[in-house]
Amino acid sequence: MLLFYVPDMADRPQLPEAEAQHCLKVLRMQAGDIVHVTDGKGNLYKAAILETHPKHCLLDILQITPQAPAREGQITIALAPAKNMERTEWFAEKATEIGLDAIAFLNCRFSERKEIKTERINKILISAMKQSLKTRLPKLQEMTGFQQFITQNFEGQKFIAHCYPGQKSLLSKTYRPGENVLVLIGPEGDFSEEEVESAVKQGFTPVSLGESRLRTETAALTACQIIHVVNQIAEK
Repeated sequence: MLLFYVPDMADRPQLPEAEAQHCLKVLRMQAGDIVHVTDGKGNLYKAAILETHPKHCLLDILQITPQAPAREGQITIALAPAKNMERTEWFAEKATEIGLDAIAFLNCRFSERKEIKTERINKILISAMKQSLKTRLPKLQEMTGFQQFITQNFEGQKFIAHCYPGQKSLLSKTYRPGENVLVLIGPEGDFSEEEVESAVKQGFTPVSLGESRLRTETAALTACQIIHVVNQIAEK
């Protein structure tokens, strides 16, 4: 099954220009053919092509099927983006394929990148959502200062992964399955000790992702996968 993305499908059932060109010019679909569309909000639409045009493709909605969440509890990963944007984009793509609900970017003391444009990353999220046949598009949050971010309200478990010595449990043994979770991942130079202390004061629990020293994007993806595995084991 091929999946198209139309965020306002319920109100405007038509493929926008980029999706229409792929549908008509690449896939050679015609009026009367059936397409499947998601609005990124958990709904799967079955529709028939009514009218073709180079810049849009009118659709007739035949069926709407709300998709149940893949798991209980939402996963949010907040990370300091790497200097090389390709590495951050790689994480965004793979984490979407695995499954997460939100990505946030942190401006930390040792961050190598202080600004980030989310437009390209959002396109990567959309592509990965369609590729993995998911119907929920992860929320994308603009870069926020670390101190400001950790004071934001979050209902669920809050963790900060860092490399400083001290008492830390493995994320795999600390996370309670089925609950909302937020994991903070620092830059290549790690969080500062002051940032870790501030996060702990705000209710974040220090955790370890294992014995290996990981790059930022690898650590972020590892955290996402650990949460999935813990949830999968709990469901058995």
